[in-house]
Amino acid sequence: EDPSALMLPFIDRALAGGVRRLVLLSASVVPEGGPGLGLVHRALRERAPEWAVLQPSWFMQNFVVAHNFRLAGILGPGEITTATGGGRVAFIDADDIAEVAARALLDSAPHNAAHVITGPEALSYDDVAAILSEVAGRAIRHVRADEAAARAHLVQAGVPAPYAALLVRLDLAIRDGAEDRVTDTVQRVTGRAPRAFRDFARAHAHVFHALHEIDEPRRARRDGAVA
Repeated sequence: EDPSALMLPFIDRALAGGVRRLVLLSASVVPEGGPGLGLVHRALRERAPEWAVLQPSWFMQNFVVAHNFRLAGILGPGEITTATGGGRVAFIDADDIAEVAARALLDSAPHNAAHVITGPEALSYDDVAAILSEVAGRAIRHVRADEAAARAHLVQAGVPAPYAALLVRLDLAIRDGAEDRVTDTVQRVTGRAPRAFRDFARAHAHVFHALHEIDEPRRARRDGAVA
């Protein structure tokens, strides 16, 4: 469903009611004027006296949030399956996004800008798998799937087919370099550097270690080592 159908009337009512500053959470993959949030982005720039649009890259939290298909692959077969090939992403910690949002809302001077928000380094999923392997103490690999295989993998993981198709298209955009960029937004807006993916993974090591500790006895029983 198109979010602009709800958000544009809300913006009009807010402005009519005297609200001056509006901040939108969009995404790095959504251009101004594009469908959905892109239309809301344009409306804020054209109508709001004070505004900011946050366009973060892909969240680091996708690798640790329960019930996320990325985490399920890591905790199960130890695989991250994508159609991104060697494409790179400057993954961002959601806490860094929140700090930029707070500054956009509370700074005395309005930002009146679109902020593309990234982490400090662009990583391929091969790089991510290597970091997670180091942190987890077990092998985690990136499976470079083609478009059809990546879509089938997502559907099998419980992702609805239309959304799976969208995610694979975004994977292909990553493969082609759409997310291979690093911005200084977090440093410039908050005064501190964004969190690195390795630091994020280490801070969430318990997510991977806990499952590893549970899974070892299961494997042992399966292999006949435990009665």
